[in-house]
Amino acid sequence: MSCTTILVGKQASYDGSTIIARDDDSGSGRYDPKRFIAVAPNNQPRHYRSVLSHVEIDLPDDPCRYSIVPNVLPNRGVLAEAGVNEHNVAMSATETIAVNERVLAADPMVGLQEDGTPGGIGEEDIITLVLPYVATAREGVARFGALLEQYGTYEANGVIISDVDEIWYVETIGGHHWIARRVPDDCYATIPNQLGIDSFDLADAFGEQREHLCSADLREFMDAHHLNRTIGAAADPDRFNPRTAFGTATTKDHIYNTPRAWYMQRHLNPSEDWDSPAARYTPASDDIPWCRVPENAVTIEDIDFLMSAHFEGTPYDPYGTLGTPESRHRYRPIGINRTGHMVAMQIRPYAPAASRSIMWISYGSGPFTAATPFYANVNDTPAYLRDTTPEVSTGNLYWTNRLIAALADAHFYETSNAVEAFAENARVFGHRLVERTDAALEQERDEAADTPADEVVAGRLESANEDMAEYLRKHATTLLNDVLYTSSNLMHNGFAMSDRWN
Repeated sequence: MSCTTILVGKQASYDGSTIIARDDDSGSGRYDPKRFIAVAPNNQPRHYRSVLSHVEIDLPDDPCRYSIVPNVLPNRGVLAEAGVNEHNVAMSATETIAVNERVLAADPMVGLQEDGTPGGIGEEDIITLVLPYVATAREGVARFGALLEQYGTYEANGVIISDVDEIWYVETIGGHHWIARRVPDDCYATIPNQLGIDSFDLADAFGEQREHLCSADLREFMDAHHLNRTIGAAADPDRFNPRTAFGTATTKDHIYNTPRAWYMQRHLNPSEDWDSPAARYTPASDDIPWCRVPENAVTIEDIDFLMSAHFEGTPYDPYGTLGTPESRHRYRPIGINRTGHMVAMQIRPYAPAASRSIMWISYGSGPFTAATPFYANVNDTPAYLRDTTPEVSTGNLYWTNRLIAALADAHFYETSNAVEAFAENARVFGHRLVERTDAALEQERDEAADTPADEVVAGRLESANEDMAEYLRKHATTLLNDVLYTSSNLMHNGFAMSDRWN
């Protein structure tokens, strides 16, 4: 898998929310249909068996309701990918990362064995095993870490867990070890398929645990296998750079990964020199910070743009006119053809708990669509996003967006005005819908003797979600018509008698 992640602390966002966002990109040559569903407690398994690794785990008997955006096809397991539970805890799992050979030798991955011995947990399992059982982000980190230490994992992954106050980013280190760092409230963090955390404090992780958490034996593990490469470590043995200790820095990273972090930070800190020969960071830099303070508060529009970005305004834009044919395809863009969905989960401190969490969802290739808001704390989701078919159909949002992107890509400039208008108008409608729904809920609270029942609130949220889905159904269909018409007129086999005299 290959994905891109951005995390925005509550003092770095435009409205005081914590926001976590990730593109879920499928592997090369594969396109995974997505759906948006709500999982009721009675539909949560009590005994879980992984499809890929065959690991079996008994689960607690008290799950809560949660909403997720999983795969349609069950061939690789649930793959919940992004979700929010009724306690307003959000998770995104996972950002595929890589650890180096020294780590893999010291703590091998736990894969399914040829003799049938089960392997560990992985991307298909994580949200299902964690999210229904936690009430805070810290609880989520603790539960995930305990599962890793007990069962191991067969892949290297980054997992994001947030609530209204905190964002935690967890990275798996080998088969059983892990580290987690809290995103500073005034910062954003960027992760592009690389082990990203670049500073870690073991004293805090084994002490007050304010900003750092880790597996119970991480210090001994690192010492036993000589993993700390920090010069001067003897002077401060508690502080080290996980990226250099556990991660990779290869030529392929400089093509596939580091340019994405460079572009995201270029957008959010634009006054810095990013392009001259004297620039501190280039697309191939291994030391681009994991997190930093933005120059301006980060908006949903910033996140939607960045999660669909293709190096606009640089010589590396595959749709651009700057640079050369080689430079325009030098680096892997963020908004790629293989994106299944992008979900930005916004936990709003100023909203009542029952309507606090919003999932900004887009399906398909980011440059040709837009993220729009859906309330998370619901019993059911709109059919237009829920009932995605395995086969191509214009009856659901996923396949409609896929068709739009495939047609528009070949005629990017001829269709760009229609695509941009759709995206802008959809986000405008979404913001207005949220404000209108919040206001209606507030009025109902003022008029009621008691706080409206959860089911009453859920019904109001479900109605708002249906309004958003109906808007998308209508306007995505119109956009598909427009893009199809333009692309049809530009087909190479077009011919009319009047062409002879033009």
